[in-house]
Amino acid sequence: MKFNLKSFFLGVLISVVVLFSALGGALADRLFVFKPLDYFFPSNKIRNSVEQKLVNEESLVTTAVEKVSPSVVTVAIQTPQRSVLEFNPFGGGFSRRVEGGNQQDIGSGFIISSDGLIVTNKHVVATAGTYKVITADDKEYSVIQINKDPSNDIAILKIEAVGLTPVTLGESTSLKVGQFVIAIGTALGEFRHTVTTGVISGLGRGITTGSSFQGFVERLDDVIQTDAAINPGNSGGPLLDSRGEVIGVNVAVAQGAQNIGFAIPISVVKEGLAQFRQTGKFASKPYLGVSYQMIGKKTALLNSVPQGAYVVEIIAGSPAESVGILVDDIITKLEDKELTEEGESLADIIATKKVGDSLKVEVWRDGETINFTAILSEFSE
Repeated sequence: MKFNLKSFFLGVLISVVVLFSALGGALADRLFVFKPLDYFFPSNKIRNSVEQKLVNEESLVTTAVEKVSPSVVTVAIQTPQRSVLEFNPFGGGFSRRVEGGNQQDIGSGFIISSDGLIVTNKHVVATAGTYKVITADDKEYSVIQINKDPSNDIAILKIEAVGLTPVTLGESTSLKVGQFVIAIGTALGEFRHTVTTGVISGLGRGITTGSSFQGFVERLDDVIQTDAAINPGNSGGPLLDSRGEVIGVNVAVAQGAQNIGFAIPISVVKEGLAQFRQTGKFASKPYLGVSYQMIGKKTALLNSVPQGAYVVEIIAGSPAESVGILVDDIITKLEDKELTEEGESLADIIATKKVGDSLKVEVWRDGETINFTAILSEFSE
């Protein structure tokens, strides 16, 4: 094979040029912060873009939290001290312990007016006791009035205070799945002003919460689903958008699931607030007064009973009691509409009525069908 001197020197020359180009680029990068290699190898640009995105997101969170934190409160309760008798089945017999008497953080809320109006969940203030509100600067205020929305899991607390910082109520009608959100609250009833972040995981979800006498459980429709960590104690706290505006009220966490929380859209809260500010109370809600569990098709076939709402308990003095509906009855129809797991629920049908309206109720009892007409009364807690 013939040695080609010309080709050899050309190869050496190209190698020298490449070497000096690389060294020159690296030197320029280090000494003069000039990055000629980025034009050909843009990995640094990508890394810088990711880092800038993370910095921007962090800045949004810190800005929103600094803006809203003074308006987020902890709701605490002090229950009467009582003695509880317990029996140990494994030996030791009966023992007595004392519970209650100490103040305990149980939920969250947020200030909506400088003169002491605070939004929280209705279930947060469902237990009998003395309630207090603790603000971000650790000042404690006694709750002097509790107003509950019978249609939603919302309550407004009143404290004697002035000069408070209210939140900014945003919009929830145009939310999108994937939108960035921030939750603030007293996680686990212990860690005040806990901040978590996430995205909107779903819209238009339906969950159940509240008093068993409002259809066994209260049905909340069109709630926001989020993966921002919402723990017991976060209930009543605000769900924020990236601007620090409240778009929802944290209400529940899915039992047995991870990273699934829910919030009531702020549009629902605004409707209730408009009524409250105009009349001093929330709109009344009709109720029948039964606690029930649904019997599905499979259960009905196995037990030779019809599908419907199995009556578990009845409120004394309720419309259901006054017309003669009994525990163990199965309500099969309301207003000639069959009650099934797939169709409208008892609570859905009652929600279309007003206080004072009549309601046709068909009941199955011991193999017989009985018809009642109940006059719906106002639900009061």
